[in-house]
Amino acid sequence: MDFGKAAKTRQQMTPRYTWKIESGNSWYSIKIKEAWEYKDLFFLLLRRDFVAFYKQTILGPLWFFVQPIITLFVYTFVFGKIAAVSTDGLPRPLFYLPGIICWNYFAECLLKNSTVFRDNFNLFSKVYFPRIILPMSIVFSSMVRFFIQMSLFVVVLLIYYSKGLKPEINSTIALLPLLLILMAAFGQGLGLIVSALTTKYRDLSLLVNFGVQLLLFSTTVVYPLNAAPVAIRPYIGLNPMTTILETFRHAILGQGSFSFSALVQATIITICIFFIGLVLFSKVERNFVDTI
Repeated sequence: MDFGKAAKTRQQMTPRYTWKIESGNSWYSIKIKEAWEYKDLFFLLLRRDFVAFYKQTILGPLWFFVQPIITLFVYTFVFGKIAAVSTDGLPRPLFYLPGIICWNYFAECLLKNSTVFRDNFNLFSKVYFPRIILPMSIVFSSMVRFFIQMSLFVVVLLIYYSKGLKPEINSTIALLPLLLILMAAFGQGLGLIVSALTTKYRDLSLLVNFGVQLLLFSTTVVYPLNAAPVAIRPYIGLNPMTTILETFRHAILGQGSFSFSALVQATIITICIFFIGLVLFSKVERNFVDTI
């Protein structure tokens, strides 16, 4: 018997695998390289989330503008006319719109990520793919809506500019990409933490929408930071969204309480929350099908 030829034949018959699926043993097992191999799935999910938003609706993509416009009118009437809350000397539409649009993006990242396991249970239980792709697709599809809504703010800004109001745009505008990343990371981090916890404690999901509303009023969406009582300003500043909004207004409109140390603090808090969210997500994704 030709043992060399037999060994060569066995070697040729041995299947070669592209990926080996096995249970993760480490406490942190987000596989970035593997996720990149599924980039086609990522873009498919991104398109699905974007199209599903306005499919089979009367107004279609106009819904992207309807929500912030209605919210703007409500804030102007309630907080501007009735409560007479300060807007830092800015016209109310210019003050409220950045807060509304930024808050919508953050809240959408948080709320959709907080139900990612529950909403995609059937998909997760039937086919394998890197689970982190779904949360990431949520963040980027929401980012598309963010940029579309920001075009509304640009139009309003140009209208006031044509009437003689010249915004004091300054060098802080270079921080806008960082602010967008911080909003995405903060919303996704909180969302993944909630999503991981609700796989065991489902009643926590009932508190999410209520908690987001409370968080809204602890953020400078409808009032400037310098209008808050001095005693509670440090506590309001602990919310990264407060620093993000104040920096955003300072960069675009020349108003707002910009502080480099506050931005560093917000960045550190956001990174910690995002990292905790990823760790919990990678831990829960291994066996959530048995507990949800």
